[in-house]
Order: sequence, then structure tokens, then C-alpha cells
Amino acid sequence: MKIKSILLGMGLAISLVACGPKDADIQKEITAKVSAFPGVEVTVKDGVATISGLCKDDAFKQNAEDIIKGIKGVKSVVNNCEIAAPEPVAAPAPVVINADSVLTTSVNEVVKTYSGVTAAVSNGVVTLTGEIKKTQLPALIKSVQELKPKKVENKLTIK
Repeated sequence: MKIKSILLGMGLAISLVACGPKDADIQKEITAKVSAFPGVEVTVKDGVATISGLCKDDAFKQNAEDIIKGIKGVKSVVNNCEIAAPEPVAAPAPVVINADSVLTTSVNEVVKTYSGVTAAVSNGVVTLTGEIKKTQLPALIKSVQELKPKKVENKLTIK
């Protein structure tokens, strides 16, 4: 009688262990839940879920792990998910300032169309002097700034 009880107890224990979720069932449930995480793959072996792939940040990685830990039959989780490197930010182009010799030649060409206006160039700074009509001023300033000086000093008198 005792032997029958022992055998019955062992049989019951084995059947309970065998009734636990199989890796294939765990894998199926994980696959359904991980579909919301692009770039992440999970494999299951002996109840251990291994995460691999590319995660966009730490929060994404941790969230995937937490969801998998909550699935019935998962004994542990190995998170091998790598975090993507941030996109490189393009550096702004450096400001180009023309040399004084180039500026002097170019500014003199622009200024000669405006009677009564003179220009001097020193260390990349263009200084405009003389008299100009109010309507001509915006065009002159724009033309001089397009020559890429360091600065334009307007000392013009408006008529």
C-alpha cells in the first residue's frame, strides 16, 4: 500500500511538472507581445527568455524585459538588447569672412553705383559713410552683406 502511495505521488509530481508551459507555448505568447517592439527578437530555451536586437533607448529595453518577465512560464530573462547609437548631428557650416583685399575690391564695385557713398574696409569690417536716399539704403546694405564681411557699420546720412 505504501509503495502504491509513493508511486502515485511520484506520478502526480511528474504530471504537474509536465503540465507547465512548454517553450514553444511561451515563445508563441512572447512573439505576440513583442511584435510591438520593432527590431527586438526573443528566443526561449528551458523557460529562459533571451532578448536580442536593437533598442532605441534604455526605457525601451527595460519595458521589453518587464513584459517578458510577466509571461507565465518564463523563469528568467537575459537581456542582450543593444541600444542604438544616437544619430550624428551635423555641425553648422563655419561662417566665411572674405579677406580685406577681396572685400575692398568688391565693396568699391558696389558703392560706385551709389553717388555720395564711400566705403572703407578694416579687419573684415566695412564702414559706409556719406549720404544716401532712404529708398536706396536697404539695397546697398544687402549688397554689402552678401560680400561676407565680418560686420557692416552704417555711418551714412539719409537724405
